[in-house]
Amino acid sequence: MSAPRLILASTSRYRRELLNRLHLPFEVEAPDVDETPALAEKPAALARRLATAKAQVISARAPDAVVIGSDQVADLDGICIGKPGNHARATAQLKSMSGRSVVFHTAVAVQASARGYARTEVVSVRVRFRSLTDAEIEHYLRLEQPYDCAGSAKCETLGIALLEAIESADPTALVGLPLIRTCELLREAGIDPLTTPPPTP
Repeated sequence: MSAPRLILASTSRYRRELLNRLHLPFEVEAPDVDETPALAEKPAALARRLATAKAQVISARAPDAVVIGSDQVADLDGICIGKPGNHARATAQLKSMSGRSVVFHTAVAVQASARGYARTEVVSVRVRFRSLTDAEIEHYLRLEQPYDCAGSAKCETLGIALLEAIESADPTALVGLPLIRTCELLREAGIDPLTTPPPTP
């Protein structure tokens, strides 16, 4: 019996690259979801809600498929820190996080409507930022331009130099998709990365 279709409900290149590590055939579709936080919504709750909503939107279009939705929100003392979108906001984000601990909440939702399966999990990563100078922040931002990353920190490249420590059971969560938890949910939904044939070249 062949594995069901797998769809990644995300336009993030970081999530595509992470999911590619599992050597699974998958499609990509863009969910149209408003990412505005609700009034007084906590960062982890926002990440969970958005990941679930993204999976639901695509699952409604393709009920036969297994759909992965994901979202990441940085948490600075309970305040939601999202994607900066531009240089000025990225500068402000990094200045506010300099010398402090920030928790990155990454949610993954897997839905398979035809199987009646739907589950969302949040994996949190605590990151300690170095005390950063204005010159260091400017140098980093000019080179990386991480304006599509929550918290402006790309740990998989030069952003690692911004940090003192990372505490996590699943380091891929910081990049944008917690692969350990994703594999668990995919197995429950009917796709086992260790037995599913890889994509045809």
